[in-house]
Amino acid sequence: MTVELSGKVALVTGASRGIGYGIAEAFVARGDRVVITGRNEDALKEAAEKLGADRVLAVAGKAHDLDHQSEVVERAMEAFGRIDHLVNNAGTNPVFGPLADLDLNVARKVYETNVISALGFAQKTWHAWQKDNGGAIVNIASVSGISPSPFIAAYGMSKAAMINLTQQLAHEFAPRVRVNAIAPAVVKTKFAEALYEGREAEAAAAYPLGRLGVPSDIGGTAAFLTSDQSDWITGQTLVVDGGIFLNAAVGG
Repeated sequence: MTVELSGKVALVTGASRGIGYGIAEAFVARGDRVVITGRNEDALKEAAEKLGADRVLAVAGKAHDLDHQSEVVERAMEAFGRIDHLVNNAGTNPVFGPLADLDLNVARKVYETNVISALGFAQKTWHAWQKDNGGAIVNIASVSGISPSPFIAAYGMSKAAMINLTQQLAHEFAPRVRVNAIAPAVVKTKFAEALYEGREAEAAAAYPLGRLGVPSDIGGTAAFLTSDQSDWITGQTLVVDGGIFLNAAVGG
């Protein structure tokens, strides 16, 4: 099947696998050209080949590195001449446990990767294209940024900041650029497997919809939030959780 090119260009960080790959896949399927980033150069090249190397530009590097951010945006503009959509998906969660025992150096790393890098990419994309031409930004947050998650406290703290960042940018970048966030519950990825490995059926049973999420669930949502169908939505965090918050609402 031939996919018609949309003329739009999307930049997706942390896209060599998992949620980021699922988002890039959704954009490619609708005809976008896509720039993907990730730390592992080999994994990123493999992802680009699977997505369609003729329509995908892969730039390896660490999301929090300022030089890498500049390189990604510069190469995207050189290759495609525009960046209509930015999805800040790159993230890290190197520690499990309560905040009382959190190594503060680890906390800084989590915050720098999960929040500051998103702001950096948003700034650079804004100045390179979106300020004058418009577009949309989607930040990947988490339900742990909305409700406490004892095992991933540092990660949740950073994702709460991501939600506030989304609101701030939506206010500042309006009316040319819409900025929204997606807050997933547990999605079946290597990144999240510690939360369900060896007990997937038990974990899925807690969800009213009876299953954990998959990357395409988030990919489809990101595609919607960067489409014309959502052009009166900004500053919002869309929870994509299989209904898990319903349990809290009814005391379950």
